[in-house]
Amino acid sequence: MTINYLQKILTARVYDVAVETPLDIAPTLSERMGNHIYFKREDMQSVFSFKLRGAYNKMAHLTPAQLQRGVICASAGNHAQGVALAATRLGCRALIVMPTTTPPVKIDAVRARGGEVALFGDSFTDAYHHALTLEQQHQMTFVHPFDDPDVIAGQGTVGMEILRQHPGPIHAIFVAVGGGGLIAGVGAFVKAVRPDIRIIGVQTVDSDAMAQSLAAGHRVTLADVGLFSDGTAVKLVGEETFRVAQEVVDEIILVNTDAVCAAIKDVFQDTRSILEPAGALAVAGAKEYISRARASGKAIAGETLITIACGANMNFDRLRYVAERAEVGEEREALFAVTIPEERGSFRRFSQLVGQRNVTEFNYRISDGRSAHIFVGLQIAGRDEPGQISSHFAAHGFATLDLTHDELGKLHIRHLVGGKSILADNELLYRFEFPERPGALMRFLDHMAPNWNISLFHYRNQGGDIGRILVGLQVPIADMRAFHAFLAGLGYRFWDESQNPVYKLFL
Repeated sequence: MTINYLQKILTARVYDVAVETPLDIAPTLSERMGNHIYFKREDMQSVFSFKLRGAYNKMAHLTPAQLQRGVICASAGNHAQGVALAATRLGCRALIVMPTTTPPVKIDAVRARGGEVALFGDSFTDAYHHALTLEQQHQMTFVHPFDDPDVIAGQGTVGMEILRQHPGPIHAIFVAVGGGGLIAGVGAFVKAVRPDIRIIGVQTVDSDAMAQSLAAGHRVTLADVGLFSDGTAVKLVGEETFRVAQEVVDEIILVNTDAVCAAIKDVFQDTRSILEPAGALAVAGAKEYISRARASGKAIAGETLITIACGANMNFDRLRYVAERAEVGEEREALFAVTIPEERGSFRRFSQLVGQRNVTEFNYRISDGRSAHIFVGLQIAGRDEPGQISSHFAAHGFATLDLTHDELGKLHIRHLVGGKSILADNELLYRFEFPERPGALMRFLDHMAPNWNISLFHYRNQGGDIGRILVGLQVPIADMRAFHAFLAGLGYRFWDESQNPVYKLFL
C-alpha cells in the first residue's frame, strides 16, 4: 500500500513537544565557501535533537491500551530522549535500550526525562535486537527510531518548516543519514512540493549503510560501523526508509572524521553552539559538495544550501579530540615526516625552507649518526598545499612523507616520537579501536597468549566513546595461526600497520 507522506506530514502531531526551529544563515562559513549556507537549528529543540518529532508523533497515535502497557525503544541517545519526553507528556512508562558505547551525557539526559535505561551491546543493532526481546517479554509497544511511517512523518515536519521559512530558490538540502528516518521524511515532503530541490544525504566513510544499499539496489548490512558519529552508527537501514530513499534521495556524500570535526568548529564559529558529530554531518557534506565541484573544475557559487544541524548532545570530554582533528579537517594543518641528514646546519636549512609558515607541531629525537627524522605540523591554506610542500622539501634534499591523512601518524606517532629499540626484533604493529567502556582494555589483554611479548603500547583517553590503542607484539612464528584467530575473534576493528613507512621512520 502506498503511503501518502505529504498528508501524514501535514497532519503530524509534533508541536505538543517540538518547536519550529530557526533557519539561520551562516555568515562566516557562507563567505568562506562562496555560497549561501543555512543551518536548520534542530539542536535548539528541548532535547537538543530533531528526534522528539518522530517519537512523539508515533506515540500520539497509540491507543490508550498500548500506552498503558508502556513503550520500549532502542537508541544511541537522541531518539531515546524523545521517547522519554513523549512518555512523560503522555503519562506512560518508557524503557530505553542503549548501546554501551553511548556517551554519558545522553544516558543522563534520558534518565532525567523519566526514561528507564538498559545498556546492551556495542552498536544500535545490538541494542535493537535486545529491545525486541524485551518487547515480547514485557508486552510493551516498540517505538522504532526510524523505520516506521509515523516516525518518518514526524521527522518530515523539518522539511515542511524549511520550505515555509525559505520560499526562495533552494539548490540542495543536506541531511545526516543513519537509519534513514530524517532523510526519508524530509525528502518525501520536499520532493512532493518542490521536486527541483536536491536531497543529499551525508554519512561517514565508516558508517555508510545507506550509500552502499542505494548503490546495490537492496539493503546492505555492514559488518561493523565507526563509532565516532554515534548518532548515525547503524549497520542496517530501515526497510521503509530505504524504499522511500530510493525515490527521493539524489545523492549520498561520504565524509571522514576530520571533516566532521572541522564542521563542528564551523558551526561554533557562526553560532557559538557545539554540535555532536552526527549533528554536524550535513555541514561537512555541504562543504565537501562545494570542494568537490571546485576540484572538478565546475565550481559553484551563490547557491542556497540548507544543512540540517540535527543534534547537539555532545560529550564535553570529546571536545579535545574534536579540536585536535579540526585543523586537519579544515585543511589548515598538514603533517609530515621529514628525514634530514644528521650533520651541522641541517636544522637551519630545514627551518629556512619552512619559512614564515606557522609550525603547529615539531617532534624530534636523535636516531643514529647518519640521519634524523622530524615529525612536523604546518599551518596551510588549502588542500593542494601538502603535496606542494612535500615536493619543495624533497627538491632540497629532505625526503618527506605526507602524513596529513595517515591515521597512525595522527593518532599515535605524534605522541611517540622517541627513537627505535634494539630489542624490538620481528615486531608486529597493530592499531585497534574498541568501545570505550570499563573492562574493554582488559578484555583485549586477557585474550592474548602469555608468550606474546608486548614491545610497544600506546593508549590515550581522548574523551570519546572509542578507545584507540597501538600495540607492538613479538609473536613466535609457530603461533601465527593462533594470532590471526585472536584478531578474528576479538571483535574489535584493527589495522596492520607493520609496513607503514612512518612506523619504520620513527619507531
